[in-house]
Amino acid sequence: MNARELRHRIGSSIYRTLHWGRHRLPTGVRSLVGLGLIVAGAFGFLPVLGFWMVPVGLAFVALDIPTTRHRIEAWMLRLALEHRLEREKVQSRHRKP
Repeated sequence: MNARELRHRIGSSIYRTLHWGRHRLPTGVRSLVGLGLIVAGAFGFLPVLGFWMVPVGLAFVALDIPTTRHRIEAWMLRLALEHRLEREKVQSRHRKP
């Protein structure tokens, strides 16, 4: 797996997680989940947990703060567009002429 594929996989995973949180969790619960991810990310050296939890937790909390929500939503839009473009490239490579 090259760096571009890895970046795409990480970006799509983060997008799906934030999209789920934005649409499925109420405002207060989203902040609690974010704080839980941040705390769990502090123990990222353990095998089950990971340091990736800290930025995702911060993004969950930022979705509940009105002044930062638009930045996170713009980031999510950019991730969605990148994911869609990459998926179209892969599909066009696999199509038979």
